[in-house]
Amino acid sequence: MDERRVRIIDIAEELGLSTATVSNVLHGKTGRVSPETARRVQALLEEWQYIPSMAGVLLAQNSSRIIGVALNDHEKYEARALEDGFVASTLGCLSAEIERSGRFMMVKRATDFDEIARFASMWNLDGLVLMGFCRQDYAALRGRMHIPLVVFDGYPEPAEAMAAGGMCNICTDQRDGGRQVGAHLRALGHRRALCIADNRICMDAERYDGFRDGFGPGAEFLQVPMLRDARRSFYLERMELLRTYTAVFAVSDEHALELMHLLQAQGIDVPGELSIVGFDDIPACRMVRPELSSVRQDNALRARAAMEALDALRSGAAVDGQRVLPVQLIVRDSSAPPG
Repeated sequence: MDERRVRIIDIAEELGLSTATVSNVLHGKTGRVSPETARRVQALLEEWQYIPSMAGVLLAQNSSRIIGVALNDHEKYEARALEDGFVASTLGCLSAEIERSGRFMMVKRATDFDEIARFASMWNLDGLVLMGFCRQDYAALRGRMHIPLVVFDGYPEPAEAMAAGGMCNICTDQRDGGRQVGAHLRALGHRRALCIADNRICMDAERYDGFRDGFGPGAEFLQVPMLRDARRSFYLERMELLRTYTAVFAVSDEHALELMHLLQAQGIDVPGELSIVGFDDIPACRMVRPELSSVRQDNALRARAAMEALDALRSGAAVDGQRVLPVQLIVRDSSAPPG
């Protein structure tokens, strides 16, 4: 039979069943259908290559099997948020974990919480993960959605309030990551080091505070522009200033790799004249020369923790309002004793 003309009524008539029975099997509602009848329907559906609308199937069920991921489409990404190395790595691990649980991942770029609430309502999400939203009113959003909510690296209300509101904040130990970098550079013999970031709030502030803890006297901060072209001009205008330091800690690998490339283009040797360390340990760290030292965040562990929290929240089980995951400095060739 021509698959473009197959209808539920055709399937029902061929098998001598009601259209309701065929529809129930098609949409996974087999509680009142015998296993043999379900098998017959499924076999004919496959034989005739009947392909229903996936959205229709999912939304017809009590559980959509969709886990939403809302990503803050911040201006610093310059409309390329999904191309960011850390974002891509995080989404890859989340996708693998969600698929392993038999569910589907749907990603939404958003700039405000109104968009997120509409997204959750439209698709009847089983749960939602928020990425990149720093200081927000998560409780207000949770109150509008009534679904389990996991925040990645948020700075919300106290953990007890998060748990009571059906939410969980999963974060990595940002301060300890910065501390490990500072201690590493200090142990190498550096005495004047610079931390660069495009802001000084939330996780970037914690990374810098940890860096000062580990490095001690001589740790300084420089806020750089948020957009790439402006950042390049900023660095070029301050090249002599950068040469007065022997080490730089960039609070993201994207910043670290960008700066390293620019320094090398200006004839500055890394790490001979300036050591550089990043944060996130994205795959690109191992694709450059010298390979970039960086603080590794375990995205696979965070993805598992997110799904565990969403499942617990969905079942009504008690969860910790905040879970802090460890980080590890991976030392490579870009950091060395001062020349």
